[in-house]
Amino acid sequence: MKPYVICLMHSSLDGRTHPSRWRPKGAGTDWFEKIHDELGGDAWVIGRVTGSEFAKGKPYPETGEKLPRENWFARRDAKNNVKTYGVVLDAHGKIGWGRSDIGGDPIVAVLTEGVPDSHLAGLRGEGVSYIFAGKSEIDLALAIEILNRELGVKRLLVEGGGVANGAFLRAGLIDEFNLILSPAIDGAKGAPFVFDSTEEDHDKRAPLTAMTLESTRDLGGGVLLLRYLIQNDSARQ
Repeated sequence: MKPYVICLMHSSLDGRTHPSRWRPKGAGTDWFEKIHDELGGDAWVIGRVTGSEFAKGKPYPETGEKLPRENWFARRDAKNNVKTYGVVLDAHGKIGWGRSDIGGDPIVAVLTEGVPDSHLAGLRGEGVSYIFAGKSEIDLALAIEILNRELGVKRLLVEGGGVANGAFLRAGLIDEFNLILSPAIDGAKGAPFVFDSTEEDHDKRAPLTAMTLESTRDLGGGVLLLRYLIQNDSARQ
């Protein structure tokens, strides 16, 4: 079963997502966590680049251990402890975590079957859960179905970066988009966008057929929260 998927992002007026680059500085940058909590997701998901920013470890050393390509869970009780799961897309097993949670939320790595056994052994040793969602590339629809089936995730927050957000959008999996819009501008090259793609996917378009503005909320100081419901073409998913 597919969870209800909400993309939550915070951007400047020109769609950039690194607040350190915005001018004026500090425009509404304290709202993201507040809205994240309000949305009440069972899990949140980020891509490998964003996930690497939270990692504390190094690549795992080689091991002679052979491990099956089966989903493995260090724990399944996050919801019972009023926590959510922190899901990270790491197709080729690049992140050495050095931790088992992010802000108290247990990490679940989404991998492909081509990751080395040493990476799986390292994740197990650190108590990091993992699931497999594809042979060599991540099948996002399969990944979120596994999260629903195995961990009871019914409400998933997609929170970037831009490449991960774009992948979910092009897969037709986003049901709702919440944008915290700050009165600031980046205005220079090189900053990530709310939605982006790899070079390989640059000409692929999302099966999005309609966006309905459900609500506009004034957060104060010129900061707005825009909530859009998204309709996708199911025939192209």
